[in-house]
Amino acid sequence: MTSQEEPQEGLSTLTKVTGPSSWSRVSCPCCISSHIEPLVLIQLAENVQPITKQWIMSMISAPVKAGGAQLLVHPGEDMKGDMIVVAAPRCTLLRVTEDLGLCKTYQDGNMTAFSFEDRDNFCNIDNMQQFLTLAERQYIVKHELDSMRAMEDQRIPGIPAPKGKLKARESILQKLEKAGVIRNITPLHEQKLLSALGKQWYSHKSLWGQPLDSIHAYFGGTIAYYFSFLDFYTLSLFPPAILGLFITFFLPSANLSKGNKTDSEPTLPKHDDEQPSVSSYMVQAVFSMLWSTVFMELWKRRSAALSYHWGTFNLAEQFQEPRPGFHGELSTNPVTGRLEPLFPEWKRRLRIGVVSVPVVGVFLGLVVMGMAGFYFFERLVSGWHKASESYYTAVLLYLPSIAHILYTNVLGNIYRNVALQLTEAENHREASSFDYHHTTKVLVFTFFNNFAVLFHIAFFKEDLPLLRKRLSSLLIVTQVVNQFTEVVVPFLVDRFLTSADRNLKEDDPEVDHLQAQGSLPAFPGLFAEYIELLVQFGYLSLFSCVYPLTAPLLLLNNLTEIRTDAYKLCKLFNKPFSAPVANMGVWQLAFEVLSFISVMSNCWLLLLSPQVKELTEDAGLSSSKVLVIAIIVEHVLIMVKMILAVMIPDEPDWVRIKREQIEYHSMQALKKQRIMRSRVDDKLPSKA
Repeated sequence: MTSQEEPQEGLSTLTKVTGPSSWSRVSCPCCISSHIEPLVLIQLAENVQPITKQWIMSMISAPVKAGGAQLLVHPGEDMKGDMIVVAAPRCTLLRVTEDLGLCKTYQDGNMTAFSFEDRDNFCNIDNMQQFLTLAERQYIVKHELDSMRAMEDQRIPGIPAPKGKLKARESILQKLEKAGVIRNITPLHEQKLLSALGKQWYSHKSLWGQPLDSIHAYFGGTIAYYFSFLDFYTLSLFPPAILGLFITFFLPSANLSKGNKTDSEPTLPKHDDEQPSVSSYMVQAVFSMLWSTVFMELWKRRSAALSYHWGTFNLAEQFQEPRPGFHGELSTNPVTGRLEPLFPEWKRRLRIGVVSVPVVGVFLGLVVMGMAGFYFFERLVSGWHKASESYYTAVLLYLPSIAHILYTNVLGNIYRNVALQLTEAENHREASSFDYHHTTKVLVFTFFNNFAVLFHIAFFKEDLPLLRKRLSSLLIVTQVVNQFTEVVVPFLVDRFLTSADRNLKEDDPEVDHLQAQGSLPAFPGLFAEYIELLVQFGYLSLFSCVYPLTAPLLLLNNLTEIRTDAYKLCKLFNKPFSAPVANMGVWQLAFEVLSFISVMSNCWLLLLSPQVKELTEDAGLSSSKVLVIAIIVEHVLIMVKMILAVMIPDEPDWVRIKREQIEYHSMQALKKQRIMRSRVDDKLPSKA
């Protein structure tokens, strides 16, 4: 184990410039060190008075019992500056590690839930740069800053009432942000580590492989899980891509033009001798159903293995404090007995029912209007082409689809902002509840906005050629737009607009480097990235049997998506805080729902396939009998999907055994604590 007094590679040069004497003091002897690692930058408003800054620093360094965060603070350039740099002492890092339920490597080499009392038996316990990742250390600082509470009614020095009035148990950080005193809180980049990560990641010449452990160590679990899923999803696209290319170029007779015709496509002559013995259309549909099921089950196993490897598979459930932005009347919380803002549940439900649901309904109506407009212009352009049969009108056949795609994209962007405002107005107390309602609103609209017209074409119009044309337009236009927004725009932004540290040199003052980091825009989160992958997965699992080139196009897009997302994260935005997580959360459920729907979608698309229609017509089956057969086949396929899900466990056996071992040892430790307490109580003299 490395001594705490040895200089650690990768520490910021701020310590060298200011020296440890400029930091606040710690009372714990084991936390005293000559090398302090700056972790988080707090940017203040320019007009903040020094007395206010001094009070904020005193609260950050105050003990937890006094309502503080028990962290180390540095004033930056001087007390008149607009920044505060925050670090964490050793004991604070270890205490919060136990509170979060993180697992770390024990002396026997196994991952074990960390215990502060048993800390000396964990590996690298004297070296916080090795014991905890950079992302974990920075999140712990943010966690402690969020936990600061006023112990009694008081006024913030230098801020006039009512903005500066703090009530008992009120969040200090939220109050300072609402009052405009704190502009931003940012985890600090470590440029040497970031440069090394960039060389491994987006600058690497090979097309495959991501440094997931390095991503997790630097950016945290939320970011690492997204890129791990993107990596796994892209790798899983190879089998359907190979099958799609084989069907397209080696089985040309499997053409949907033998099915229902639109006015825009001429009827091709039927050649029975060119038909394959097994319909490629049917093969693609069955493969899509099985692939989506196996893909999700294998991902859950990979996710479980990653959660063990990263020490997050045993996270502790905590009582959630009110999120920033929550407001209400100050009253006693019946759960905690503390004085804090409360908001009646009936008012929240009333806002959801009277405001949120009708507004979401209006936007769904706009989707229907766009779909009606698409059909109108589709018939109009088809009439022109039927009358002239020219090359120019043939090109115009794709114009309604392109216009409708642009319409849905613009409507989707507007709705995301509206959904965020609606969720804010509902005034949810916990951040998890806020995220759930916000994500639900966006997912419902996204599914309807992106797939409603495809379902209508497939199952109501029963026009498979039009569905194929629509899907090809979607994929090609989306591919072009994504490549422009994901590659060209980030390059131009980085080259001409951002790169705040481009003109800085290594020997410039460290304060200038900190200010350059703070000037970058905030990271927008992974919401839009997950939505994009979810829509992709829907196109592939629901409708790829109609257009077999879906998987190859998505594969090409994702090979560049990995690099460009990494480039944007490292170069264009402030580093985000990333909480320890054990999986993708609600997004994993969304992908599983689409996987289940794919069984029904592909089953009914099979019913509309040309070969199946010919078989039913030749057999003389009535439409009612065909419907009954289709329902039976659908239920059989759903059973097959469920059997596959049961046969493939959600977590590998070795992960299950490790998890059960941790649960067993935790129960044994709890029993020992109870025995020790009972013995101590027995030794205490009883009161007369």
